[in-house]
Amino acid sequence: MARILVADDESGVREFVADALAAVGHDVSTALDGADALQQVEKAPFDVLITDLHMPRLGGMDLLQRVRTSHPHLTVIVLTAHGTIRGAVLSVKLGAFDYLEKPIESPAVLRDLVARALALQSGSSPVKKAASAPAGETVTLTWGAPAMVQVESLLKRVAPTQASVLLLGESGSGKEVAARWIHAHSARRTGPFVAVNCAALSETLLESDLFGHEKGAFTGAIARKLGKIEAAAGGTFFLDEVGELRPELQTKLLRVLQERCFERVGGTAPIAADVRWISATNRPLAAEVRNGRFREDLYHRLAVFPLVLPPLRNRREDIAPLAALLLDRVGCEMGKPHLTLDDGARAWLGMQPFLGNVRDLSNLLSRVAILSESGVITRADLELAESAGVATYPSNPDASSDVLPLGTMDELEQAAIKKALENAGGNRKKAAEQLGIGLRTLYEKLKKYGIR
Repeated sequence: MARILVADDESGVREFVADALAAVGHDVSTALDGADALQQVEKAPFDVLITDLHMPRLGGMDLLQRVRTSHPHLTVIVLTAHGTIRGAVLSVKLGAFDYLEKPIESPAVLRDLVARALALQSGSSPVKKAASAPAGETVTLTWGAPAMVQVESLLKRVAPTQASVLLLGESGSGKEVAARWIHAHSARRTGPFVAVNCAALSETLLESDLFGHEKGAFTGAIARKLGKIEAAAGGTFFLDEVGELRPELQTKLLRVLQERCFERVGGTAPIAADVRWISATNRPLAAEVRNGRFREDLYHRLAVFPLVLPPLRNRREDIAPLAALLLDRVGCEMGKPHLTLDDGARAWLGMQPFLGNVRDLSNLLSRVAILSESGVITRADLELAESAGVATYPSNPDASSDVLPLGTMDELEQAAIKKALENAGGNRKKAAEQLGIGLRTLYEKLKKYGIR
């Protein structure tokens, strides 16, 4: 994909353009005005520059003239308000590829223009044009365990359809990877894959993030912002931690799924929701419905095709090949591309509980890659890496042991929760983030174990 620089003094326009292009895999940087953009162009190569005409310090026309002289390979697209069409036409005569009128009609229009600009480039750009595969294909899913062979069969059947998929499973079991795999093998694979973590934002911010907002919709809304559902048009929209949605947002999301349209916050014009819905949660959502904490009608809309991903400890046949894949990736990231596991290391990995599932395994391999002084990872290397990163809490409050006490799964979970709370200074939200679980899930576990 391409490296793209977006220059506009309106934050809402910058965010919309950046989100729309990043959603289809482009590497997007932003600049506050023309002077900022010029500095960035001088420091790093870009394929496309998208610039507003009227900006402080250095306007788009002057920016265009400078980069046409100093960086002739750089393709320039001009953004213009309705009243400055004449200036936009002049910019094309001066060497801009094309212009786009604000407010931009849709993410698809923007992406199409950028795609045409890239297609017509002469190939002289210094930026490497290595085509990146869809995110779901960059991680090879390992299906050695019988439980995962069944999951693969179900994924292959549902991927080509438009059915809403609900992915269930523990944190770190690979739900987002499975969601990206579905997208990569669907009819929408050329469109964007946009993910939103429902547990990470406040109710107000999440609503604006999902639906966008109009200028003046609330204090601080200084410009129109297009939401992520709109940015995902033609692709897949992934609702992670969907079980954490507040009741008010559940109602609004239900309307979007039923009517396939929505309005921006502060707006009245209906906007089509042209997305395929995939959701994920580590909560037993059917039980949440029975307990009145999740809307039954929304559940049935999201769970047209529910699919459970088993935890890593229940598919131990997958641990060794998955570890080899992850070790290769983290090794390349750390400048150690030829790391391998010996037989003893693979056997040791196959016996571990991996309470954090794939995320837990990945973190362990990242630590061992850092600590390794040779290309072959042994059991001793893994044990050293585990002791360097294990969550610790003494079974005896007066003890000073740095080793997680052995015991049942519940005992290990209690110890991990207590240590996370200790590390977070008692802040439950931060502790939940460290543990990779939702805040509501943490509250339930605190109640279950009687932790104060």
